[in-house]
Amino acid sequence: MTEGPAFYARTGSPGSDLVAILHPPYTVWHLSYVVIGASLAPAVSLSLLAWTVLVFFLAVGIAAHSLDEVNGRPLGTSLSDTALWGIAVVALGTAAVIVALGSLSVSPWIWAWALVGLFFAVGYPLEWPSWLHTDVGFAIAWGSYPVLVGFWVQTESLSLGAVIAAVFAALLSLAQRSLSTPARYVRRETTTASAQFDTGGWDRAQLLATWERPLRWLGWAVVALAIGLLVTRL
Repeated sequence: MTEGPAFYARTGSPGSDLVAILHPPYTVWHLSYVVIGASLAPAVSLSLLAWTVLVFFLAVGIAAHSLDEVNGRPLGTSLSDTALWGIAVVALGTAAVIVALGSLSVSPWIWAWALVGLFFAVGYPLEWPSWLHTDVGFAIAWGSYPVLVGFWVQTESLSLGAVIAAVFAALLSLAQRSLSTPARYVRRETTTASAQFDTGGWDRAQLLATWERPLRWLGWAVVALAIGLLVTRL
């Protein structure tokens, strides 16, 4: 099926609009980077990991995606700007409460990481500043940063291995963007599309499949890697 603003999104009702702005496959994908980072620590605290994942879900999965919909309506939902801003503010406020509690029980340096995360969660979707809303900005904000935070919360330090894993996440995020950008264009900006070759042609559905099928497999692959690494630490 090729209808819809994304292969995982069907809009048109309040329920489907709310699910769409969560971008479920991509949210799970990038939450997996948090798990990967934490799993590189010598010992893993599941409670700290759970709170870290929850903060990222609130800030990225809900707030950043809600603000992204405010900026240009890429999904074409019927949710009002007021509702989207309200969702984002509540999500960020809840995340801030968790961070405050974490600063008391773990380290006050959590606030430094949180401020960087706030910059990404608000600045990237609203394009404040514009240079952040680029492929490289995406790779750092949604790839490297979650890995580093996941590791730091467990250890209150960084390691060469964590930095290399953050580079891996950034490179994979760049690959993600190279696939998702043309797919979004064809889905959202065209009604007909095709590619012609010497031996035949592809229609719109086949074109989308060349980008979206790898995205689906890569998303599941990152989740599987995160689970596998975590299991080895338990």
